[in-house]
Amino acid sequence: MFDTLCREAGDVVATEPLLASAMHSQVLSCRNLAGIMANVLARKLANEMLPLTSLLTLFQEIYQAHPELLDHAVLDITAILERDAAAESALAVVLYQKGFIALQVHRGAHVLWKDKRIMMAGMLQNRSSEVFGVDIHPACPIGHGVMFDHATGIVIGQTASVGNNVSIMQGVTLGGTGKTAGDRHPKVQHGVLIGASATVLGNLMIGSGAQIGAGSVVLDDVAPHTTVVGVPARRVGRPRCPSPSVTLEHGAFERDVPDASDWQSASGR
Repeated sequence: MFDTLCREAGDVVATEPLLASAMHSQVLSCRNLAGIMANVLARKLANEMLPLTSLLTLFQEIYQAHPELLDHAVLDITAILERDAAAESALAVVLYQKGFIALQVHRGAHVLWKDKRIMMAGMLQNRSSEVFGVDIHPACPIGHGVMFDHATGIVIGQTASVGNNVSIMQGVTLGGTGKTAGDRHPKVQHGVLIGASATVLGNLMIGSGAQIGAGSVVLDDVAPHTTVVGVPARRVGRPRCPSPSVTLEHGAFERDVPDASDWQSASGR
């Protein structure tokens, strides 16, 4: 992935001279993928209270201590290139797609939270929310190969979790139902597709390969490989494929299927 990003940045320098400085400072001056990622995240978040040099050091330390985050970033990039018809290059994803960038900031905040650096994790979460309009509590674990498409307005609560190979559209809320403390947010398993502006509330389970229609309000568990739509959401069938998060066929499902439990998940591998 590092070689790909450098090659694509070189092509941009050759064709768009006005972007040469940006390509050199964010990509071509870096020695590895960790350097590129730290550079991009720090430059997006920096302000007068959070100096660029300090944020660069912070993200470099995070990637050095948690190199698995780079593997997850590569899987996220690959997922976006596979699923998003508007994604034209890995470089464009890394530099410009705010859903991807916000997710990488969250990954950094999450490891800080686990390391008991609560205030620093909260700082990254707060700044990411200000910059990208994506609000994810740093305690929430999120798997790999995840795509936040457009991403504006995504809200994910503290005790939620998101599995591998999930696709979440803009305006989605994974929230609680009140001010009750404890485990109170949704658990999204592998391969799930959640449509734009869907709201999922409470300590419930969204099974692997499930499909939630745009604008739906989900208040109960959703069985694996089941399609639900409406307010409140009701079962209407099942996705036409094992991993709707990959095909993104939002309006495509098989109606009135009595039992979807025989479907095998093709996600989370």
